[in-house]
Amino acid sequence: MTIEAARESDVRELRERFDAVLAGFIDRQDPQWPDGAPRGVLATIRRFVLAGGKRLRPMFCYWGWRGAGAPDSDEVVAAAAALELFHAFALIHDDIIDGSDRRRGEPSVHKVFAELHTRSAWRGDPALFGRNTALLCGDLCAAWADQMFQECGLPAERMRPGYAVFAHMRTEVIAGQYLDLVSGVGDGSVASALTVIRMKAARYTVTRPLQIGGGLAGADRALLAAYAEFGDPLGDAFQLRDDVLGVFGDPAVTGKSVLDDLREGKPTVMMALVRSRADRAQADRLRDLFGNPDLDAGGAEELRAIIVDTGALDRIEQMIRVRAETALAALESAPLSPDAAEALNALATQAVNRNM
Repeated sequence: MTIEAARESDVRELRERFDAVLAGFIDRQDPQWPDGAPRGVLATIRRFVLAGGKRLRPMFCYWGWRGAGAPDSDEVVAAAAALELFHAFALIHDDIIDGSDRRRGEPSVHKVFAELHTRSAWRGDPALFGRNTALLCGDLCAAWADQMFQECGLPAERMRPGYAVFAHMRTEVIAGQYLDLVSGVGDGSVASALTVIRMKAARYTVTRPLQIGGGLAGADRALLAAYAEFGDPLGDAFQLRDDVLGVFGDPAVTGKSVLDDLREGKPTVMMALVRSRADRAQADRLRDLFGNPDLDAGGAEELRAIIVDTGALDRIEQMIRVRAETALAALESAPLSPDAAEALNALATQAVNRNM
């Protein structure tokens, strides 16, 4: 077996451990569900959480623990897996805010419940029912994330520093989401878009999971700072890649329509660059097409051409490369064991060079 095949086998095994502990936790909640309340919420959350996903956040948390010198344990696997429930909360709410109808190749949670309302011929507005029920699903995922983290089995003195980072991460994500909404109606500058991705996505994808794992393992300030030096630029690169895939990706691979971000007028760094570089004719077409809820495939193709012609796509690819190189350079000087450094290097490559 090659080194690459062995590493992929280890990643797959760790992902299976996360999935197993997530399934076990969710299944244990079923007896606690009040009698008489429909179980559609539980079934939908279980399906949403376990169907797909790269498990990057649990992976970074696990290797943040191992990088601090702590050994493999089922307890840290459970703590790390709790981050996937928080991620589910963020995705469900994000899809509601963005009006995205698909996630991971399946209908978004709010769409699932809107379709249930329609099939059942219930009274009222199916879309409103879908959004309200999905909000509850997201809230439940956030509550469960906290519960699962607290019940991971690590001693209290280990939990405190890790939970402090976990609590900070939650506030950071909500603040970043609000800033995203403000940016959508504000100046739409490159600087504000970069701030949004750092707060809303980058840190909670890489830096905070690493620091949570490190905190649980008793990492010192120097290592936690090294995790930030590696994680911040890598998280930025991850989100920039996500924004590119949202417009240029293959929906059959990404599981999401390439029309959603363009119809929404999502204030990404890429689109901020386009606006700053567009000539008058291109700017006129941007005003007509970008953020148009009726945008069709032809209009999206015209927008993609403008993105390419202004050089914005090339600039984004350059930004991704620079940030990935900065992260890997920081990793080389971080005080980590060779196995942790190797694993984080592989995760960094996966996060940036992906098609989904």
